[in-house]
Amino acid sequence: MNISKASVLPRRRPVSLAQEVMSDLMDRIRSGQYKPGEKMPTEPEVMAEQGVSRTVVREAISRLQAAGLVETRQGVGTFVKSSVKHLVYPLDLSTLVTIRDVLDMLELRVSLEAEAAGLASTRRTDEQLRHMREALLAFEEDANHGGLSVEADYQFHLQIALATHNKYFEDFYRYLGTSIIPRTRLDTSQFSAEPGQSYLFSTNREHESILDAIIRQDAPSASAAMRRHLSNSRERLKRASEANARE
Repeated sequence: MNISKASVLPRRRPVSLAQEVMSDLMDRIRSGQYKPGEKMPTEPEVMAEQGVSRTVVREAISRLQAAGLVETRQGVGTFVKSSVKHLVYPLDLSTLVTIRDVLDMLELRVSLEAEAAGLASTRRTDEQLRHMREALLAFEEDANHGGLSVEADYQFHLQIALATHNKYFEDFYRYLGTSIIPRTRLDTSQFSAEPGQSYLFSTNREHESILDAIIRQDAPSASAAMRRHLSNSRERLKRASEANARE
């Protein structure tokens, strides 16, 4: 039986750096090392201790904020929230270790992001549309240079969440971070009939369809385009999983 082959992802790394830093800081908060109301270490201090970039630290802090564990005061710093003792553990992204896990996450995303795209189409601002366009241009440029366009992909979906003007969509997506993009877990191009980077360009065409509907303020089309985009990713992974199980 090829159970392990069928179920375990060919991961680049178990969890993202941001998730590792976030989990470490969360454990320190939970253990009382960082007490309610206490100021957290500065970005440079976390960077030096964890050996990561400023971008990674900011994403980790952003996830802690979305989880309701910390709050950032402009010009002062980041503090553990006084109500932290009443909170439960947030969604643990380190459990995304099998193809089934990623399929389930995509299923969740389909339901949430299809609604978000519809809302964004009626509530978006011109500035938010500009940020969405910039994300798609960054995606294309990175793909043209052989990159995976993970950050640009995440930014596009985050901008849609922001355009809903509903903080819970934003918090949810900020907490998930780039780990929500399947390419951070496995090489999704191997599950596509298209060769090499062509898979990424096709993905960005799907993004453009979503953006086009949002620009037109066509909520049904925006929701349908998002649902189609995420469902395509899910179906590719599902077919790959079934094919591996038959080998």
